[in-house]
Amino acid sequence: MDGSRPDDFARSPGPVKVRVVRTLDDFQKIVALRALIYMAEQDCPYDEEFDGNDLAGATHLLAEIGGEPVGCMRVRWFCDFAKVERSCVRPDFRSFRIGWVMMDHAIDLIRRKGYRKVLGHAQEHLVGYWERYGLLPRNERDTFVFSDRAYREVLGIFPQREDALHLDVDPLVLDRPEGAWDRPGPLDRSAARGAKSAMPATAKSDKSPSGAAGAGKTGGRAGRGRRETV
Repeated sequence: MDGSRPDDFARSPGPVKVRVVRTLDDFQKIVALRALIYMAEQDCPYDEEFDGNDLAGATHLLAEIGGEPVGCMRVRWFCDFAKVERSCVRPDFRSFRIGWVMMDHAIDLIRRKGYRKVLGHAQEHLVGYWERYGLLPRNERDTFVFSDRAYREVLGIFPQREDALHLDVDPLVLDRPEGAWDRPGPLDRSAARGAKSAMPATAKSDKSPSGAAGAGKTGGRAGRGRRETV
């Protein structure tokens, strides 16, 4: 999947750090990596690589060494399984076990969210690579083709994690940034401010002379401010 050679794994130039993509800057790094590898190296057409799924129900992982983007992966979420896809590593970093580290992070993230089934589409000559992670070929399913390559479905079924997220977890845990559920997030910190009244505040009654005059001068803009309506 990433071209790593087992006999080269010890020569990494630094620790591989993998994180969930949460900013536009990080997403641009993902786009650059996939354009470099899939479009330039593998001659994949643009609309097949950027297939409309990147911003619709997907989580992206970015791998870096010393702050330099070196690999990425996409996870998409379905009813009772997650699909790992778009895994790629820059050619000059393919001997540093980056694919292994990304896959470990992906499976850990998937299982933490309560999923047990992980699906992948493996090129036929790379099925053995996926088997290292516990994703085995679905032999009852036929080989299929897209983007000029033949693929097989591979599936891993993992034990349920004891700390998997669930319906009755602390509400603020589910509001934390993706993949950072064990650390307080912005909304945890906001809770210290307490709750405000749900009723919009009005400075003066419309029945008062000053209120009527104010409405006339501003053209009805006295109600400025953020309100949520249902």
